Amino acid sequence: MAGTRGRGPRRARGRAVLACALVATFAFGGHATAEPGGGEPEAARHADRFDFRRGNAALEVIVPDAQDRLRQTVSPHGMDAPLVLRYVAVLETAWFDAVAPYHPTAVGIYSDLGRRPARETRDNRHVNTALLYASYHALMSLLPQHEADWRAMLTDVGLDPDEDTTDLRTAAGIGIAAGRAVVEHRVRDGMNQLGDEGGVEYHRVPYSDYTGYVPVNTGHELRDPGRWQPAVVSMGNGIFRTQNFVTPQFGRTDAFSYDDVERFRAAPPHDSDPENEEAYRAQADEVLAVSAALTDEQKMTAEFFDDKLLFLGGGFSAETAAAPGRGRPGGAEELIAFVHTAATLHIAAFDAAVAMWDSKLAYDAPRPFTAIRHLYAGEEVTAWGGPGRGTVDDLPGEHWNSYLPVGDHPEYPSGSAGICAAAAAAGELVGGTDQAGISFTYPAGSSWIEPGVTPAEDLTLSWDTWQEFAASCGESRLWAGVHFQPSIDAGLDIGAEIGPLAHAFVAGHIEGSPSRTLR
Repeated sequence: MAGTRGRGPRRARGRAVLACALVATFAFGGHATAEPGGGEPEAARHADRFDFRRGNAALEVIVPDAQDRLRQTVSPHGMDAPLVLRYVAVLETAWFDAVAPYHPTAVGIYSDLGRRPARETRDNRHVNTALLYASYHALMSLLPQHEADWRAMLTDVGLDPDEDTTDLRTAAGIGIAAGRAVVEHRVRDGMNQLGDEGGVEYHRVPYSDYTGYVPVNTGHELRDPGRWQPAVVSMGNGIFRTQNFVTPQFGRTDAFSYDDVERFRAAPPHDSDPENEEAYRAQADEVLAVSAALTDEQKMTAEFFDDKLLFLGGGFSAETAAAPGRGRPGGAEELIAFVHTAATLHIAAFDAAVAMWDSKLAYDAPRPFTAIRHLYAGEEVTAWGGPGRGTVDDLPGEHWNSYLPVGDHPEYPSGSAGICAAAAAAGELVGGTDQAGISFTYPAGSSWIEPGVTPAEDLTLSWDTWQEFAASCGESRLWAGVHFQPSIDAGLDIGAEIGPLAHAFVAGHIEGSPSRTLR
């Protein structure tokens, strides 16, 4: 990875469909139904709104709308991995099932909607129409509070959100059936989307915990320095909140590519046990040393990988859609390949995160801020002094803070490291090479932690290979001050094991012979 000067903001670009799909991951009138036998959808005439023939509805229409609403609903900075990953995985599974009938061999993950004639893939019209309808039904399930936005997403390109056809000879019928099938199977996948797990009938809270998890420590009292401590978070203007473990049930949520999550359970976090005093202090001191020597490149790399909506959820503009995945006169093959790749990478990321959360719940390990404040209370340490303050040598140990806000879940293993390693392993298998060619440029002063200060000049982050990408993602968590090195190593190992499983799972569905059927 290298930092170089650039000119103005530029979105991440990959080396063809593969890298384009990575960032679209991990990564949003008349009836638009085709006449039986391949008639043209009425919406194709709305070329001023969206080019159905050559466009990529996923990147040009769906991702921008979905990403904006996820930032409003989940996190402005895309930090809440389990929720972001599930939204993206459900959405892109709907994409996969919607395009399956237009591929020579593919079968859907949650549906089998037959096969459409090759003439319907001479351009992107039918595939885009199916993608849009499938996305509408998936998003209505995931974020129903934004119904007006999802309806507008369709009407703005000339489609009818009230279309209810079941005719699988039409693109609308295929998209609707695909979206509904995915929703039916994922709405009760263990994530408690409806808030009714355990027989809750009244005052249901979507995604609420049903595992019975209760933290040993409170935000104001450290009872056990070897267990997770919720952070007290300032909301601004004198308002504070104490963290809750976000969706501890995520580790019990159905993965796509495996059944037994415990087979990926990490080894116990030996160094996070304060009884192992030397190791406990050594990993805390490593975080302190990194904090004291942070560079602009490390800071911006940490911010990049912390934003799951950016590097996994779709950091795209319409400009990017002119890159891989956009249709061409030869047909819709490239758009379909884009969907297959995006689904592979995001299913890998999702399945890795499920395994990470299983271990997080099992070990309940403390974050660096807990250990450092415990070890150095009453002493002064050298570390990053806060936004715009640089490195200071008189910071009270009990006031130490990480560069990035700490996640609202136990420390071990690193979810981000596992997610990146799984996506990288899957990406390498999809492309048949370790070469990735991923880059992202931050304009000077564009940091959200240190706005106007960092980076001091335009900075381009780049990764030539998937292995570099995964390693940088893992190390960024140490630079951010939110993970210890053993946690990063454990996450990378587990993700590297799950990535090939996810690739094989999706490849089986593409080839029409799935090794694991979820329907």
